[in-house]
Amino acid sequence: MGAIREITVKGFKSIRELDNFKLNPLNIIVGANGAGKSNLIQVFRMLLAMTQKNFQTFIASNGGADAFPYNGLKNTPQIDIGFEFASGSVNAKGSNYYNFTLSPTVDEKFLIHEFRRYHTYPTQSYGPPSEESRLYDMRNEKSFNGQWNGVGHFVYNAISRWMVYHFHDTSANAPMRRSSGIEDHAKLRGDAENIAAFLYDLKNQEICQDDPFESPEKDKRRSYRNIVNAVKSVIPFFEDFRLDKITLGEAEKVKLSWKQIGSDYPMQPYQLSDGSIRFICLATALLQPNPPSTIIIDEPELGLHPEAIGILAELIKTAAKQTQVIVATQSPLLLDQFAVEDIIVARRKDGASTFEHLKEKDYTAWLEDYSVGELWTKNVIQGGTSHE
Repeated sequence: MGAIREITVKGFKSIRELDNFKLNPLNIIVGANGAGKSNLIQVFRMLLAMTQKNFQTFIASNGGADAFPYNGLKNTPQIDIGFEFASGSVNAKGSNYYNFTLSPTVDEKFLIHEFRRYHTYPTQSYGPPSEESRLYDMRNEKSFNGQWNGVGHFVYNAISRWMVYHFHDTSANAPMRRSSGIEDHAKLRGDAENIAAFLYDLKNQEICQDDPFESPEKDKRRSYRNIVNAVKSVIPFFEDFRLDKITLGEAEKVKLSWKQIGSDYPMQPYQLSDGSIRFICLATALLQPNPPSTIIIDEPELGLHPEAIGILAELIKTAAKQTQVIVATQSPLLLDQFAVEDIIVARRKDGASTFEHLKEKDYTAWLEDYSVGELWTKNVIQGGTSHE
């Protein structure tokens, strides 16, 4: 529900102008360091903060309003961002449009001026510019005649159900390796800090084996089995998770441990390599039973063995059959697993980030002798490290 059809970004950090850029169910963004991948992902993070009324906090924690305009305030006095959403599935005919402008203030904040539109109807303003987004306030908006849900309802539900996953912190004390509150299982958090409680909820569903009908409980159990099987394919000595309830003070939590084949001794999270714990988080994110409306993952290949990258690619493809997936990567091995037309190249040209969908017809002759990753490495697919 609410897949992104097109995105427009003008004047945001290194992105000078990205106009009506199409997004597909599966989008693999590749680019060198500094090409602009992270800045595009930050747009998604910012909108998530807006749905939670945390916009000004997000701006302040990321350098203040002066850090956002392309080439500074003198060159970019206003930032424009817009989205076109499918009303239902990615192939639905009707569209909901949401766009806004960001105008800086003297105290290093932004004022937001928001607009929405359905299909070909006139664009309407959400009201005068404000310091916080009205997305949350419009979550229950109805159509003009009150008979249907309004644009604000659809837009809020699409954006608030995005999830940006970033599993870079795999240190010994990383949140993903620690126990989590047993009730914190509604959704897998962006850094997987609640993965213990999330897996516990998937595993401990009471179902009737004789019931022939599908149910959320069956979906969760099936998802759990798929996650375990995916982990086994990468960690051969892994048998299953061990998810124990513990009490710390007045808090009831779930402790993440795991069973090794041939051993009754519970293994602890710190005994998993960085790549192993990261893959567990990736498998959980991509195989969860009720996925986000759009899954965004930044550099999922970090620390993974080449064979694990191939399995990761299959999980990404599986997830893209259910929901929209956006992946930012620098890995030639990961690129090798996807069709040319799944790939978006981020480049830095004349100081600005550009994004371009690849077309298979442009590389037909090359692909007879080389893989997509090799074409990227050889800079046939231009977008590698360059000097302006």
